[in-house]
Amino acid sequence: MSGLPKCPKCSSELTYEDGSLYICPECAHEWSREASAEGAVQQRVYKDAYGNVLVDGDSVTVIKDLKVKGSSSVVKVGTKVKNIRLVDGDHDIDCKIDGIGAMQLKTEFVKKAN
Repeated sequence: MSGLPKCPKCSSELTYEDGSLYICPECAHEWSREASAEGAVQQRVYKDAYGNVLVDGDSVTVIKDLKVKGSSSVVKVGTKVKNIRLVDGDHDIDCKIDGIGAMQLKTEFVKKAN
């Protein structure tokens, strides 16, 4: 073990130092020691359709009629969804909608409620 960090881009262990930079010979990615010390792993930022940052527990409002897959139900414009949970995947929001039940929504179809 050389004690050098893995490449944040390709996870290669073959990194080396060149002055104040770390360099990955496999993907040619370069990063500074400061970036490595701060932690190259960044949290994903979830934003609604208008660019407002969303966090777990927020309330959102649906901005477009959404058909419910496998059902004849529709989530209407203006439906308020409380206590959302943000997840990684194709659909970013896990929630429960009154009258419909558990659902997954995309952040591009909601706006943060006041």
